[in-house]
Amino acid sequence: MTGAPDEASSSDRSVDAIRRYYDDLGEEEQDRLTKDVAGRVSFEIHHRFLAQYLTKGQRVLEIGAGPGRFTTVLAQHGARVVVTDISPVQLHLNELNVTAAGHEHAVEVRRTLDIRNSSRFPDESFDLVLAYGGPLSYAFDQEHHALAGLLRIVKPDGVVVASVMSLWGSWRARFPGATQLAIRYGTDITDAVVRTGDLRHVPGMVHVCRMFTWEQLTALVTDCGGEILSGSASNWASLEDQTVLADIERSPQLWERFLAYETAACASLGARDGGTHILVAARRRA
Repeated sequence: MTGAPDEASSSDRSVDAIRRYYDDLGEEEQDRLTKDVAGRVSFEIHHRFLAQYLTKGQRVLEIGAGPGRFTTVLAQHGARVVVTDISPVQLHLNELNVTAAGHEHAVEVRRTLDIRNSSRFPDESFDLVLAYGGPLSYAFDQEHHALAGLLRIVKPDGVVVASVMSLWGSWRARFPGATQLAIRYGTDITDAVVRTGDLRHVPGMVHVCRMFTWEQLTALVTDCGGEILSGSASNWASLEDQTVLADIERSPQLWERFLAYETAACASLGARDGGTHILVAARRRA
């Protein structure tokens, strides 16, 4: 890994905290994209964004696979999947859930993996690398090293599909809590979070990550030798009135129409900073 020893040590401690966080979270992670209407919209946006890059027979590395929601999606599209996660607990849940769904045949192997170190995989090993759930946001000071590694192991015509936590979208989605930072800790803490996107600046924060803007994510891909194919927010209108959304969801026709509009809105350049996560598809620059 790159970085000075003190930086690496700080990052290692942060990643250890993330591992414990997801170990402790356990089965609650399974419900994140289904427990409310905004989560169900987010799942649809993620699914539709990914589906445009899936073809039957692909070999896929899934990083941050969690309890298996997108492992199942990959299997349904005919992929062969190498399943990885930083959390052993989440890997165990992945096996249970994917087996219960009848798709265990699609899994080549499961391994614990820190996104900062993909050196175990040879160059050009995969048709697609999927890193949903924001694992690049947990690379902290080593996101360049992490993404360069993902671009290295994907084939020349392959794609890396990833998500990161969104700085401005998280501010929008969690505005009451975000505004309390300055009141509780002072403006220096708020300024540091906004300047760096790094929640490690917040004292006592249990779930720490680095949030990005679309501009920063674009620069990261370019700096790592990649090029952007497409991008999207994870939510846009679906972060608004949940009661209205629930009414729409009751009508299959209206719900499908809303999802089509929401997908188009999230993909528009002006909205990519507006959701809780930013989705990106990239490939190695020729």
